[in-house]
Amino acid sequence: MGCEIRTITLRFVSLTDFFARASFTEIGVPREGSTKMQRLRVAGSKDKNLKRIISDSRARSTNIGLVALVVVLVSSYVVAQEPAIPASQDSKPQDTRALEAKSKDDKAAAKPAFTLKVKTKPILNLSLKAEKARLADVTEQLSKSLKIPVFLGQGMEKQLVSVEFSELTLEPAMQLLAPEVYIDYEINMAAGNQPRPLGIFFYAANQSEPPANAVVRGNNQSMLVEGNTEDGVEPESDEEKKKLEEQPLRVLFENNSLTVKAKHQPLALVLLKIGDELGIPVDISSESSEIVDTVINKLPIEDAIRQLSPNVKLFMRADLQHAERRALRLVLEGPERVTQQGP
Repeated sequence: MGCEIRTITLRFVSLTDFFARASFTEIGVPREGSTKMQRLRVAGSKDKNLKRIISDSRARSTNIGLVALVVVLVSSYVVAQEPAIPASQDSKPQDTRALEAKSKDDKAAAKPAFTLKVKTKPILNLSLKAEKARLADVTEQLSKSLKIPVFLGQGMEKQLVSVEFSELTLEPAMQLLAPEVYIDYEINMAAGNQPRPLGIFFYAANQSEPPANAVVRGNNQSMLVEGNTEDGVEPESDEEKKKLEEQPLRVLFENNSLTVKAKHQPLALVLLKIGDELGIPVDISSESSEIVDTVINKLPIEDAIRQLSPNVKLFMRADLQHAERRALRLVLEGPERVTQQGP
């Protein structure tokens, strides 16, 4: 008996629709009673009974095969109904996170570690916001803004600073950046002039002070030569004290205070005497006919020199850590060379 294979095309939307439209041949499974009767009827004919058994087996095989085909088609439908997940969809969150991380890194790299603002009016003041910024980078920008040299002590170039302040004057601001800070100034004694910073030094703790001529340098140096070998010897008798008081020029530096008593003395001589007492060089850059007749009693050096003449420049160093100021050099210039500083 030949077996004919037919291709069946089923069109359906859902399983419910599929089973509503499909029809199946009843699987021929004979009942027990009917089977016995058939066997009794064909008991005399073995060939006929054999044909019946083969026919029933073929019918059952055909029906089972059709059921298997339906199961395969249903499984294919279910698989086909599952939405396909694009390969790129799984990697999209990772790609997005990678792009976000890169964007954050780019922003962090673009954001400067510090912001420095320098204003000169009405007075010099600074504002700084730094977060783990290299001191070398901050001082480089500071040097450009102030147009003066800034020096770092040994090991300070790798120092990191995190600080924030707004509109502080120079000295309080600089003191926040390093353990030891020195600032060299030029002070023009002409009226209305403020001390002008010439250089700033950021040093580590306990590091030696920078040399006095690191920034302040002179072209020449004048010397005072006196014939009195008793200078520095305290008078003992009343007569000696009276004689000392009558001297036309007396200079005494004690406890960071300067005392000057001059009676009709040349300005150049007074400055040389002060330089000798302070232990600093004095430059007499021009001849001066100015005469000093004054009494200055225990004043800070800057205030005392200001009372002598507007034609004098004083160079000083401020030690911010120890709150000390000391003179570095005195310069006497002619009136035509001493001008008022701009605002």
